Amino acid sequence: MLAEADATVPHGSGNSMMSRNNYFNKNPDSSISMSKMDVIIPFSPDVPCDNNGQRMWWAFLASSMVTFFGGLFIILLWRTLKYLWTVCCHCNIKKKEAQKVNNPANSQVADGTAKGPDEKDEVVPASEVGWMTSVKDWAGVMISAQTLTGRVLVVLVFALSIGALGIYFIDSSDPIESCQNFYKDFTLQIDMFFNVFFLLYFGLRFIAANDKLWFWLEVNSVVDFFTVPPVFVSVYLNRSWLGLRFLRALRLIQFSEILQFLNILKTSNSIKLVNLCSIFISTWLTAAGFIHLVENSGDPWENFQNSQSLSYWECVYLLMVTMSTVGYGDVYAKTTLGRLFMVFFILGGLAMFASYVPEIIELIGNRKKYGGSYSAVNGRKHIVVCGHITLESVSNFLKDFLHKDRDDVNVEIVFLHNISPNLELEALFKRHFTQVEFYQGSVLNPHDLARVKIESADACLILANKYCPDPDAEDASNIMRVISIKNYSPKIRIITQMLQYHNKAHLLNIPSWNWKEGDDAICLAELKAGFIAQSCLAQGLSTMLANLFSMRSFIEIEEDTWQKYYLEGVANEMYTEYLSSAFVGLSFPAVCELCYVKLKLLLIAIENKSELGESSILINPGNHVKMQEGTLGFFIASDAKEVKRAFFYCKACHDDITDPKRIKKCGCKRLIYFEDEHPSTLSPKKKQRNGGMRNSPNNSPNMMSRHDPLVIPGNEQMENMDMNMKQYDSTGMFHWCPSKEIEKVILTRSEASMTVLSGHVVVCIFGDVTSALVGLRNLVMPLRASNFHYHELKPIVFVGSLEYLRREWETLHNFPKVSILPGTPLSRADLRAVNINLCDMCVILSANQNNIDDASLQDKECILASLNIKSMQFDDSIGLLQANSQGFTPPGMDRSSPDSSPVHGLARQASVTTGANIPIITELAKPGKILPLVSFSQEKKLGINIQMITELVNDSNVQFLDQDDDDDPDTELYLTQPFACGTAFAVSVLDSLMSATYFNDNILTLIRTLVTGGATPELEALLAEENALQGGYSTPQTLANRDRCRVAQLALYDGPFADLGDGGCYGDLFCKALKTYNMLCFGIYRLRDAHLATPSQCTKRYVITNPPYEFELVPTDLIFCLMQFDHNAGQSRTSLSHSSHSSHSSSKKSSSVHSIPTTNRQNRSSKAREAGHKQNATRMNRMSQERKWFTDEPENAYPRNIQIKPMSTHMANQVNQYKSTSSLIPPIREVEDEC
Repeated sequence: MLAEADATVPHGSGNSMMSRNNYFNKNPDSSISMSKMDVIIPFSPDVPCDNNGQRMWWAFLASSMVTFFGGLFIILLWRTLKYLWTVCCHCNIKKKEAQKVNNPANSQVADGTAKGPDEKDEVVPASEVGWMTSVKDWAGVMISAQTLTGRVLVVLVFALSIGALGIYFIDSSDPIESCQNFYKDFTLQIDMFFNVFFLLYFGLRFIAANDKLWFWLEVNSVVDFFTVPPVFVSVYLNRSWLGLRFLRALRLIQFSEILQFLNILKTSNSIKLVNLCSIFISTWLTAAGFIHLVENSGDPWENFQNSQSLSYWECVYLLMVTMSTVGYGDVYAKTTLGRLFMVFFILGGLAMFASYVPEIIELIGNRKKYGGSYSAVNGRKHIVVCGHITLESVSNFLKDFLHKDRDDVNVEIVFLHNISPNLELEALFKRHFTQVEFYQGSVLNPHDLARVKIESADACLILANKYCPDPDAEDASNIMRVISIKNYSPKIRIITQMLQYHNKAHLLNIPSWNWKEGDDAICLAELKAGFIAQSCLAQGLSTMLANLFSMRSFIEIEEDTWQKYYLEGVANEMYTEYLSSAFVGLSFPAVCELCYVKLKLLLIAIENKSELGESSILINPGNHVKMQEGTLGFFIASDAKEVKRAFFYCKACHDDITDPKRIKKCGCKRLIYFEDEHPSTLSPKKKQRNGGMRNSPNNSPNMMSRHDPLVIPGNEQMENMDMNMKQYDSTGMFHWCPSKEIEKVILTRSEASMTVLSGHVVVCIFGDVTSALVGLRNLVMPLRASNFHYHELKPIVFVGSLEYLRREWETLHNFPKVSILPGTPLSRADLRAVNINLCDMCVILSANQNNIDDASLQDKECILASLNIKSMQFDDSIGLLQANSQGFTPPGMDRSSPDSSPVHGLARQASVTTGANIPIITELAKPGKILPLVSFSQEKKLGINIQMITELVNDSNVQFLDQDDDDDPDTELYLTQPFACGTAFAVSVLDSLMSATYFNDNILTLIRTLVTGGATPELEALLAEENALQGGYSTPQTLANRDRCRVAQLALYDGPFADLGDGGCYGDLFCKALKTYNMLCFGIYRLRDAHLATPSQCTKRYVITNPPYEFELVPTDLIFCLMQFDHNAGQSRTSLSHSSHSSHSSSKKSSSVHSIPTTNRQNRSSKAREAGHKQNATRMNRMSQERKWFTDEPENAYPRNIQIKPMSTHMANQVNQYKSTSSLIPPIREVEDEC
């Protein structure tokens, strides 16, 4: 059928050309003679091994045709015979059945086996499986790829088919037909081996086939018919015909199946892409092989004279330009067979090209750009960050995590999210490409977890969407992420953000969740409410704490402005480091003073490890605690390198050094040994996590507790250990009362007006029936901590929707001194009814903050309420400071008696006239000189002086809170005036806790201890069970839990530190307070314009964190300090009967601002008794005229609707001004100077 034209030289065949020339020289008339002959078998004179010049292509083709049609004939004949046999047998069976139906008795008699009526037919046993069926099943298993042997066989057949195709590519450069010696041709031997294997595999497939006819006609069988038999003919004839060996390219169609067998292709898109590519390429190569055959052979009816020499790859090029409809015309088909094939190929090939190629491009384009796998780097840790991945969340996280103040962060951050990043986020990743990688996927998919190597990650951090409209759904998503990660790798450390406090309980249900091994849940609602609650006790504390765990760079300002001092404090952060062995045996105050004075470090707490291995934090524990070997300290410093001084300090080497920068590692053996045993905690190490405080290096003996639980003063036991009444919860950490119905604490507007509230906390809450719960329990718990005495608790009044507060009440009904005024915070009548001008703090919260798309409108209620309060005016009387300047001293204010000194200078009286518990005077009158005062003789008092803290969702909205500030809208939140003053708080500042917790999980424990009032993992487990605090009897063990520090503000106007308040050094104040009263100072709350030489009317204050030793103090400063719990402070309270409002208001400042008398213990006790008699006499006179409604008994601690004579605000102010100072805090025990 096919042969090469004699006038054409095949590509790459120089020897053939010479052979043909020699043949033509010997037979010059051969072509003419042959043209006159009746040729049956065409010939070509390019075969030198045939003396007659005859080609044998027909023999190769005939072997394939005979095999195919012969086998097809046999199959059809077998099927025909089988069909006829089945029909005949079926007819005989029907005849027998008809006879049995017509004559059943005769058939039984004839058989001689008549059956009785009860006799059953015998069951014919099933025929056994024949050997043919067994062989067929075995063959099916061999080729099914369901077993390892089958998969190996299938892959081997495919690999050999590709090998045979490669041999065809090599042989395509030779003539179409040539003489080959089997024993000398290496490629022919290999091809023979391949085809023998294909023949055996064909036999297996034939045996396993159920339908032999369809098997004979399928593509793989046709390929074998036209490729296997010609190889055996080649061996017999010593000839090689290229022929139809190109059909092996059709095996490429099975490429996707092979990859699936090898478990390489798993997704539908990848399978589809490989399928399209394999079909396209196999069709292309097969068609090119056919064109190569016919064009190099020519048309048989033209005596093969119209052939042309084309290489195989030129044919591939021709087919491609034809499919793409380009058709350059440089290569084209000359033979009739080639052109006819091209006509049909254009129809099919063009359709395939137009459909397959766009789909392939689309699949490739839709492939995940970030779909690779993470390759771990030896010696470098990596963490996985997932959850809510956006430009804002990622930028905030990276800004804090990669801050330069940290030690060299040798940690790679791998982000995993199911949505590809946008251009801005992608640019952010590129800027940090050396430490950040992004992969697209989901943590709910184990395959994606394997891609990011979660099992070898140091930790997994899950970010939450703080602005989602449904916080519970967001928490549920994060909990599912935790479950998926823990299910894949139970040992992985997880730090996750949670929005709602009650959802933390679900994490405890995960078996592999273990907070002792480093797992932490950062509840934003809990911490946010805790920060705001601490601001109610000491305004500005929320700003200070937020700045401490956030990494901020130092910004130097030359001008003498409030921003200069504020930013110097902002540069401080919280770190942990092990104390040097030089501190062993010293008391905590001694070590604290040494660190502050010599090392320029502020030590605020240490880790205490019990004998049972449980760790806890001791915040300013006092002089009874002695330092042990390997004690972990909590420091406030500007960077991590400074904290190393506490670890390197050596008394022998560094005792005479005055410059703390020169304190570096020395060569003492003890230090070297200690360093080897206890590595630094500044870098995250899993081996440090071994308990509640998971960085304790050794099992040192337990430090002394402040008070032995079994040795408590007897009079305090008599006060608290009443077995018939529960005053505290079961853990002893919070004040508790029996649950109350909400109707019993609801105040009408008239009842609230008659109550004359003062010194209370007003919580303005925006919410309705559909609003998400904000978790008011987390706000109330710190204000009801048991380290406050009962009379020191500030009453709390909620103003908001009653429907919303009913939903929150289930978690509030066990707290004392809580009232509700149904209304709206935007109503001035409701605000006046709760005496907002007399409150200690006004908190503005919103539960409707996430239902608006416009970010600028998310805080509209809070901003409107804040501006509404600031614009209010109140009637006021002459202020106490002005009265004192006129020579008038109110009753009970004997300035000569230290015990009758105001609780915080003159802050209490200032609170009545200014709506704040902090004095707003610019300067104070001192003996011998007259200084200007802020005028309090105005007819109206502005609400702008009321202390407020407003919660914001969107940081940029802080610009609307203060209309008189000059903050730029693009200014970061921590640089704005409202945040620096502690009057604004946003949940975004808590983002820094994620990285802070990763580097040191003790930081989160310390922050939680400070702001939550004593919440512990054990308490969280109880709340998960009951969802409410359970009361407990007062036992020595529970009462011992009251003995813990609390944050307070110390006024410098009066008291033992008055001499330092006028130009003194902060360092002197620090040492005096620490050595004398065990009071640890850590910051200043200063008037904004205190640095100005001229008087100012501004009453705003700002926070200064950890001032240096030589920092100059001014009289109006308020000092942030950690005070010890005093067991004797509440003893005199139980015997006092307070007057109607004086009793309550006298305690309103005791927990926020304090003044410490200077007298010693003996003088203080005697003078206290004398002052007490005078104060009690004054109270008794008032009691005869006024009815009491506040006592220290829990059951009487709620103001009710009492019919009393209406009292104007002016009169209430007067009463509050001239009350006695019964709420004076007795001085804390003096300690010996150990430094």
